[in-house]
Amino acid sequence: MKTLRQKLSLALLLAASSLTCLAQAQEFKMGFVNTERIFREADTAKQAQVKLEQEFARREKELVEAGNTLKQASEKFEREAPTLAESQRTARQKQLIDQDREFQRKRREFQEDLNARKNEEQQIVVERANRAVKQVAESEKYDVIFQEAVYVNPKHDITAKVIKALNASVAK
Repeated sequence: MKTLRQKLSLALLLAASSLTCLAQAQEFKMGFVNTERIFREADTAKQAQVKLEQEFARREKELVEAGNTLKQASEKFEREAPTLAESQRTARQKQLIDQDREFQRKRREFQEDLNARKNEEQQIVVERANRAVKQVAESEKYDVIFQEAVYVNPKHDITAKVIKALNASVAK
């Protein structure tokens, strides 16, 4: 009789713990944030892009003009090369090589500067987005928020809420 009671008590305990686990699983709330979408749609990301474009527009224009000038000089050299004396041809060829080397250096520096500034601006957007994610998670009582996943059911995607919170914090 005692073993039957023990077995029955154990069975009831297991059933109760199973129900508790099931109830806890139903209370678990998770969400997903698409960071690429935040970088495309959030006002802070758009403002950062405009800021970078304005900051680097002049240098980019100068590079394009320098590239066009170099291309024209190269084409002119190609047309005139057969009629030039050997010494003139060699001198102009060396001059074009030096100009191209200088152009490539300026283009590389431009790209490095642009990438560094882009990383700085993206870091600011990421920090603000993380604060917005935390705000949404705390206000709506999420247990976990993921930023990367192989598959996400759209019902768990809270990106729109985060973008809305992020845009609202910028507007303040």
